Amino acid sequence: MTVLRGIWLALRAIARNPLRASLTVLGILIGVAAVVTVTALAAGARDSVSSQIQSLGTNAIMIAPQNSNVSGARSLTGTGPRLTEEDARAIVREAVSVRTAAPILRARAQVIAGDKNCSTQIIGSTRAFLEVRNWKVDEGAVWAEHDEQAKTKVVLIGNTVKKRVFPGEDPVGKSVRIGRYAYRVVGVLETKGEAPIGGDQDDIVLMPIGSMRSRVIRTPPGMIGMMLVSATGAETTDNAVRQVDGILRQRHRIPEGREPDFWIRTQKEFQATQAAIYGFLTVLLVGIATISLVVGGIGVMNIMLVSVAERTREIGIRMAIGARERDIRSQFLTEAVVLALTGGLAGTGVGLAAIAGLGRALEWPMSLDPVSLALALTASGLTGVIFGFFPARRASKLDPIVALRHE
Repeated sequence: MTVLRGIWLALRAIARNPLRASLTVLGILIGVAAVVTVTALAAGARDSVSSQIQSLGTNAIMIAPQNSNVSGARSLTGTGPRLTEEDARAIVREAVSVRTAAPILRARAQVIAGDKNCSTQIIGSTRAFLEVRNWKVDEGAVWAEHDEQAKTKVVLIGNTVKKRVFPGEDPVGKSVRIGRYAYRVVGVLETKGEAPIGGDQDDIVLMPIGSMRSRVIRTPPGMIGMMLVSATGAETTDNAVRQVDGILRQRHRIPEGREPDFWIRTQKEFQATQAAIYGFLTVLLVGIATISLVVGGIGVMNIMLVSVAERTREIGIRMAIGARERDIRSQFLTEAVVLALTGGLAGTGVGLAAIAGLGRALEWPMSLDPVSLALALTASGLTGVIFGFFPARRASKLDPIVALRHE
């Protein structure tokens, strides 16, 4: 009952000066709103990036040629042995922790269908590309294995390409022209969305690698631009990396200790990099929010000192009729905590509104973690305790006689 009465008296004291109280809690409101919004934004960003990284494929490992040093300078294209289709076949054959590997050639080209056209990314690969990327076909079907051997002019198109060159139409069975050649569309890939490093994954045309080498981009026989490898499981990814490294070093005659002419990246590395970036941003923004809480706490302390000065006679009367130092201290400390918690609750409301708006704008799955909300409200309450203690102690130490004479 004593606590409830203290809260009631605190609310009455705050209600006497609503404008002053509102301005006092503004700093705490901003701080709590920032904490709530930042934590939800960071969680949403992590979830979004995680889903984008998973969209790269199942336990995917990326392998690409490494730039080489030429006369002390790093060349743009590198020299010496490069990745080949035979490298991919050797990896699948010899690496026990690898499920499959897809050789890749990439280029940009204009895709034309009737009076519609668009510039898009052309990828030449094998059927294994879809397995590594865990990419399914929404409409139509994947080309047959003999199409790869025969270098058949068939393609799979992404959803973005479909919307641009076949708006409102079923593209399966129709033709698109790339360069001088017409290709039959055999299927439409499922929607993947944005890639972790930016770019629309659905803005793509996929064709057999032999067909691409013959008609789109001329390369030496068997040469590829990069390779995607899928480990047999998440727990075998590190083993797969070591095995791939050993096989490629052996095939390219590169001894241990020397820099290889290729690089290997895994999904774990992308996740670690993204986690480090978002962790730094979260710490930075929470630091800014903490400064707002400190500013708000100073505002609470100042307003409570003003309140003590205005209510000096009231404090004297309370002491005269039997109030103890701890009663006076508890009263003013309760007022400070109520002020701070009011700002915390208002900041939570503003933060929830910001989360809803940012979630719609960014199209991220944003939600407020209850633990983060509890921490934000606890922080606002502690701000009231810390910055309200000095004014409360000052009020409790007033001389009753001097306080009663105060006008």
